[in-house]
Amino acid sequence: MITTAYCCMMAQYNVWMNSRLYAICEKVPPSDLYADRGAFFKSIYGTLNHIMYADLAFLSRFTGNPAVVPEIDADLFGSFERLRIERAQLDTRMLEWSETLSPTWLAETLSYKSKVDGLVRTFPKWMLVTHTFNHQTHHRGQVTTLLTQLGLDVGATDIPFMPHLQADALA
Repeated sequence: MITTAYCCMMAQYNVWMNSRLYAICEKVPPSDLYADRGAFFKSIYGTLNHIMYADLAFLSRFTGNPAVVPEIDADLFGSFERLRIERAQLDTRMLEWSETLSPTWLAETLSYKSKVDGLVRTFPKWMLVTHTFNHQTHHRGQVTTLLTQLGLDVGATDIPFMPHLQADALA
């Protein structure tokens, strides 16, 4: 089973990578940001929107906030600028939430109705939290590929390269 420390580290990684990706994406012309590049969610924007959707969906299931899981294909905020602002707020929320997770809560099960196939699924919360962080990483990897194809260098994306860990490694 995962620990609170693991969840906090993954939430910190989420903040770090999202802040870097969104800073790069701010410099991408809208025509490139919204262009269908053949990715699963078509565009850079579509992929970032999907990551946001999944985070909101699982936080809804874990915390009840938002009260309703958004629709899977919805453009949640209508623009990159709004998505960027909401992403930063959600990253802060996820970091604060991860600090509250206890071994007891993580060991409990959670049942939810999937928006993907309509089936009710029941899993331990620790597994669903692991999935949430893994899902983010998976789709951010797709975004980094799309940015690289545009000639933009994302740089190191590995957890050991997070700035606070780098400072510890150099000390």
